[in-house]
Amino acid sequence: MALAREEIEALVKELVEKQVSAAVLEFVRKNEDRAKELAVIERVVRVEEELRALREIESARFEAIQERFEALQKVMDERFQAMGERLEALQREMDKRFQAMGERLEALQREMDTRFEALQREMDKRFEAVQARFEAMDARFVALQREMDKRFEALEKRLGQMQWLIGIWIGLTTVLLGLLKFGG
Repeated sequence: MALAREEIEALVKELVEKQVSAAVLEFVRKNEDRAKELAVIERVVRVEEELRALREIESARFEAIQERFEALQKVMDERFQAMGERLEALQREMDKRFQAMGERLEALQREMDTRFEALQREMDKRFEAVQARFEAMDARFVALQREMDKRFEALEKRLGQMQWLIGIWIGLTTVLLGLLKFGG
């Protein structure tokens, strides 16, 4: 029985080894599939976590970009507003200058009008004085003409008288010569 016990033990041992090794092989094969599944699931979980982290990073980047754009928009709005205010101030300044220039030109125009009117009055006075001088000269020439006419008429009268006298004298001289020649 000792032999049988050893044989039984060897047989049991062999059977147990076969069954255990088959069960271990089956267990390992199943666990390998499960390990592969777990590795795949673990990888999927890691990929999802990475995707979630990437989404959070992208979201944070997008928010940072959005904040940057909003800050830039705010700065640009402030600049445009400042530029608008500067342009309005410049426009007011230009309006003041144009208004002052307009007033200055109006004052200059009034002054020029006054000067031209004074000059016109002075020229009118001078022309009137010249006209009066011409009228006086005309009156003098008319008076001189009348005087000359009177003198020429007097001269003509005298010449007429002298002609008669010369005619009479020549006539008398001729008659006397004729009487002296025929009478004598």
